[in-house]
Amino acid sequence: MRPAGRAETDSLYFDYPHFPFVRPAELEGGPTRHRVAIVGAGPVGVTAALELARHGVDSVVLDDKDTVNDGSRAICISRHSLEILQQLGVDGPFVEKGLGWTRGRTYFRDREIYRFEMPHTQQERFLPMYNLQQQYIEKFLIDKAAESERIELRWRSAVTGVRQEEDGVTLEVATPEGDYRLECDYLLAADGARSMVRKALGLALHGEAYEGRYVIADIRMHSDFPTERRAFFHSAALPDSTILVHKQPDDIWRIDYQLSPDEDPEAAVEEGNIRDRVGQIVREVLGERDDWELEWWSLYKAYTLALDDYRHGRVLFIGDSAHLVPIFGVRGLNNGLADAANAGWKLAWVLKEQASERLLDSYTPERRGATLDVFANAGKSTRFMTPPSRGYRLMRDAALSLALHNDYASGFANPRQVTPYTYAESPLTLADEAGFNAGPMPGAPLFNRRLSEDGFLLDYLGSGFTLLHFSHDGSIDPALAECLNALQAAGQRIDVLTVARQPGSDNTLADRNGNLFAAYGADPGSAYLIRPDRHVAARWKRPEPGDLEAALATALGGN
Repeated sequence: MRPAGRAETDSLYFDYPHFPFVRPAELEGGPTRHRVAIVGAGPVGVTAALELARHGVDSVVLDDKDTVNDGSRAICISRHSLEILQQLGVDGPFVEKGLGWTRGRTYFRDREIYRFEMPHTQQERFLPMYNLQQQYIEKFLIDKAAESERIELRWRSAVTGVRQEEDGVTLEVATPEGDYRLECDYLLAADGARSMVRKALGLALHGEAYEGRYVIADIRMHSDFPTERRAFFHSAALPDSTILVHKQPDDIWRIDYQLSPDEDPEAAVEEGNIRDRVGQIVREVLGERDDWELEWWSLYKAYTLALDDYRHGRVLFIGDSAHLVPIFGVRGLNNGLADAANAGWKLAWVLKEQASERLLDSYTPERRGATLDVFANAGKSTRFMTPPSRGYRLMRDAALSLALHNDYASGFANPRQVTPYTYAESPLTLADEAGFNAGPMPGAPLFNRRLSEDGFLLDYLGSGFTLLHFSHDGSIDPALAECLNALQAAGQRIDVLTVARQPGSDNTLADRNGNLFAAYGADPGSAYLIRPDRHVAARWKRPEPGDLEAALATALGGN
């Protein structure tokens, strides 16, 4: 919602782009079948299109709007998500525009009781978190997609029907110039919480709806307070309301505040009430004295809801069409971007006949497993932020009261920020080999390490599978080299990235002080098999002949 007299896209700081409707080939009567159709041009849908393009697969993206979503909405991008965006070659504008942060504060009765610091060292390219309004997130992704010859963006194209056949999916699409049918081999549903694709297939989300509603308000205000996440409980100004505050680019501040149980939500979002409540927070909670301007606001309720299965035949659900998670811990967008990366590379391998359709069977166990992990952590955060009963509220307030004078109790206020999920139970992941005392276990994402002033380990990954091989002088065991050559000759996309203490050629990464060896618990001869989405498929202290072939077959959906 916008203040009176301003249109939906009349922003104080952001110039909304307007994308023209382009008459598609189907309206000209020509039969056109697409490899992949994506419904929804939000951040998750466009990320999926970019991931497919990275692997050489064409897609068409349909959206019923002709611009990006209004309001800041999802604003926090995690380090793991930035690493996904780096693989897509679009991380630059995100880092340049976003506000990075590492810490947050929690207040109880206007006293600071807890300060958390997210892990960060100079070994990482990106900070743990960046604040950036969703309008920018979508625009940067769409701008990148528009540069790709493999992505067709269709605006003002509303999907009104979905029919699935054994060998593909047919969409009914309504446009300003008439309706048409679009055929595709596979469909990615990225059309959000009110997914039309989900409804057309007769599917429903299952889970829990939490008590309590929040107003989300964007204001423009100049303040020198650093970029941190702040949470306020029982402030003198609003003793019955939990308040969250985030700084965003362009002097925009995001304020989330809880409505009391007896407040009428419709009345609460009337402009006059929004201005009164936000003004009170700015003056009496944040202690700001400068003038501020109201930009946008909305109403929010927390859910932990998910489909029972994220794949239905040739339709894969990604992002909010598959699951709804609470905002606490900034998991919604980041979980959706991981969905897009996971579904994207697997679809690409199937469509390019580098894997059988069995590979897609792993999508639900991996990504629904990640969602259930989010539910476990976000549920705890939600019950703390918005207690669902008098008993929960008494326990929450008791913990906060203890934290006033006892440091050991302050950890109860930990917001449990999002962390990447480990696919340890995935059918694509081999059991860990004994002997490793460090490094990412099978199923976990590869972690970064600095190799030079502006060079990091993840910068050297390709778009396919990678064998991260550790060597004293850059040489590879002849039996392993023979296996690699055979796999590559058979058409498997697998690169070798060798880390050597004494590199003998330009094709190796130098680790003369042994930091990378130590971080990965590696000895000369050790190896990690890395999937296209940077998750570890298997690792060995010293692989035997046949280990690599077996691990690759498993990672591609085989036995």
